[in-house]
Amino acid sequence: MTNPQRLHVHINVSDLNESKAYYTALFGTEPTREKGGYVQWRLDNPSVNFAISTSCGETVGISHLGIQVDDESELDTLDQRLKGAEQNTVEETGAICCYARSDKVWSQDPSGIAWELFQTHEDVEEMGSSKMETITDTQRQANGGCC
Repeated sequence: MTNPQRLHVHINVSDLNESKAYYTALFGTEPTREKGGYVQWRLDNPSVNFAISTSCGETVGISHLGIQVDDESELDTLDQRLKGAEQNTVEETGAICCYARSDKVWSQDPSGIAWELFQTHEDVEEMGSSKMETITDTQRQANGGCC
């Protein structure tokens, strides 16, 4: 049996406090993490790593989707599936992003939605950044400049 996986959803919001109140009511629990324009719930039911932020500088709405894994081999399996289907991926090792240090694989679906496949190693005190833009730029180039 494989290790558990957790769906990851990251939404850019216009008002962090209003959105925090909404999602706290929806999930019936307080956030797991709250720092500098970033709020996260790690839920077991439904099994999801759900995050909201205002700090990404992107438009309001879904920032990206993802799959969080507990094991390096699981991350490698997901990466190999995409590569086997001739999909572009961008790997990050030891990335500091969203107050965590993680190994990641970024990809983008044919409609332009960014996917973050990742294994988190530890929580950290800084927001950091990611290579999500690298995969979206790669996809735009592959599609002749248009996602």
